[in-house]
Amino acid sequence: MRGVAIALATCFGVGYVPVAPGTFGSLVGLALWLILPTPAALAAAIVVIFAVGAWASGVAEQHFATSDPGPAVIDEVMGMLATMFLNPSGWVSASAGFFLFRLFDVIKPYPANRLERLPGGFGIMADDLMAAVYANLVLRVCLAVFNWVVG
Repeated sequence: MRGVAIALATCFGVGYVPVAPGTFGSLVGLALWLILPTPAALAAAIVVIFAVGAWASGVAEQHFATSDPGPAVIDEVMGMLATMFLNPSGWVSASAGFFLFRLFDVIKPYPANRLERLPGGFGIMADDLMAAVYANLVLRVCLAVFNWVVG
């Protein structure tokens, strides 16, 4: 089962990209968002990936002998899905959502910085979920305020 957990945590090797693996994990999440057919499917994917990711990331911490190992990018996949949840589709919103999620994932404003201290894989997933909530809300505000045409 360890091999399965590592494969899932690294998104089948995407996490081994030598530069900015989290960014590539976020791109996987964006691609997955593009193919999910309904908001219900997206919501289900977020919940399932969070649960599976918590387990797989916990195993990855033991495997890589470090907390929140770089190759474990399943949290970025889930975070990107949560960022785009119930936001309009289109290249403008997708690009802005990607940028906002990466920004909030890197700077980790409160309470994301506290959530990452939770033990094991749950902490790895929780801080990215919080970063995604921030990104989702800011994206909504930007789309409303600037009345961007998305399509």
